[in-house]
Amino acid sequence: MRPEDLLCPSPKGLYCPPADLHIDPLRPVERALVTHGHADHARPGNASVMATPETLAIMAARYGEAFCATRQPAAYGEVHDVGGGVRVSFHPAGHVLGAAQILLEWKGFRAVVSGDYKRAHDPTAATFEVVPCDLFITEATFGLPVFRHPDAAGEVAKLLDSVELFPDRAHLVGAYTLGKAQRLMKLLRQAGWDRPIHLHGAMERVTETYRALGIDLGETIRVMAADRKALAGAIVLCPPSALRELWARKFPDPVTVAASGWMRVRARARQKGVELPLVVSDHADWDELRQTILDTGAEEIWVTHGEEDALVHWCGAAGLKARPLRLVGYGDEGEAEETPAEEDAH
Repeated sequence: MRPEDLLCPSPKGLYCPPADLHIDPLRPVERALVTHGHADHARPGNASVMATPETLAIMAARYGEAFCATRQPAAYGEVHDVGGGVRVSFHPAGHVLGAAQILLEWKGFRAVVSGDYKRAHDPTAATFEVVPCDLFITEATFGLPVFRHPDAAGEVAKLLDSVELFPDRAHLVGAYTLGKAQRLMKLLRQAGWDRPIHLHGAMERVTETYRALGIDLGETIRVMAADRKALAGAIVLCPPSALRELWARKFPDPVTVAASGWMRVRARARQKGVELPLVVSDHADWDELRQTILDTGAEEIWVTHGEEDALVHWCGAAGLKARPLRLVGYGDEGEAEETPAEEDAH
């Protein structure tokens, strides 16, 4: 059989004809399988959604309980018959809490849709699991050789060193609201930071959802307008967009920090006015992408959202059949994440 008989690109996203369902659909559909809760993969308005219990809880927190008509939780490793002879199961992707790779099995053929993934340690997410398959659909956000991520604990140590060096300055850390922020909180706790971590109001809802799902993040305090000038020596987490807004200027001589895989490119850090760039990514780097492709044993690779051409070229040189999917609508979710207007006053 051809892989295209099981999965194919469509205007609404990746489509599975035998089961008549979409994976991470770009527009509302009748039946959706969702890999994780970031806004470029998990959109509201679908009639039916199957995802891990954690992803369903995150979607409810971000979009409200009515984000879909019906929902079906799929715990890691459970096998579900979704019709047309197709069976699906969800496996840890390591990206954020609840993130999953989706395995589809049909007529003896195995296809894995990775969603977004990483293999580095993350104390807030289940560890990535290699899933053997015939077709592997991989992301390529950091699919260039320049992107080799350092140990995140070492990057957090740089932040703590700066706080110690500049005790009269607030450290404002731009981090994605879902996943990156909570990972940083947990890494800070593990590094010995026992003081409160201050949060932009936009981060509260997702952070409370993590707590409700059993992730201990220590004491966090919402930043209020009247408190900002008194936060010398504090660590404050906020959406990346907030670093460029008036909100950030009200703190005592703030140190602008950004935690992202993109901080590997120093010109990008300078362009964004980042004083302390931290290379902390929730995506696989170049080495992890290549290793994962080999580990799956897949004979065919489809590459999506990111540096598709470079990874496709490497696959070809390694003797693997590969193609770019050219799906539009997925990407680096944090770059599109805007600060809610109602939070600007806080």
